[in-house]
Amino acid sequence: MPDTYDMTRPDPVQPGPDSTVVPPWYQQFWPWFLLSWPAIAVVAGIITVVIAVKNPDELVDDDYYKSGLAINRVLDREQRAASLKIQADVTWQPETGQIMLQLTSTAAPESRLVLKLLHPTLAHQDLNIPLQHQGEGRYIGLLDGVPVPGNWHLILTPEDKAWRLTSRARLPGETHWQLAP
Repeated sequence: MPDTYDMTRPDPVQPGPDSTVVPPWYQQFWPWFLLSWPAIAVVAGIITVVIAVKNPDELVDDDYYKSGLAINRVLDREQRAASLKIQADVTWQPETGQIMLQLTSTAAPESRLVLKLLHPTLAHQDLNIPLQHQGEGRYIGLLDGVPVPGNWHLILTPEDKAWRLTSRARLPGETHWQLAP
């Protein structure tokens, strides 16, 4: 074997005239593109954790067992309202905040009713509005301020919670509601 180097062959270390120089991996597009997706997922996960910690879920009940047992009592109250043929027609005047309720029922009128406006996700926005009996099934109450825009659950009960009427409303747009068992 000769110990001489053939100068006509291209050097594998030095690029020849017809070869291209390949830049290092960190100067190419595809490695960065492929690495960006896991990095984006990590950042999104951190943002999700921060949002979850700052805005705890108000819908979760700490005492879910008692809440589950109470469902039967709620259903009994709605059945009682149906058996008494109780219905309510409610009108809200946003300018004055006055709530007027006309109650039809076969039962004796209650001296006070409570209208609850429950926001589905923001428990601190829930409102309890006492309604005073004015005679002939009419009740009047006052809603201070305008509720946060959105869908609301309406629950009407007497003070002793013997029966219950429910409905839904889109506030503050809707000003007339009908409640039934």
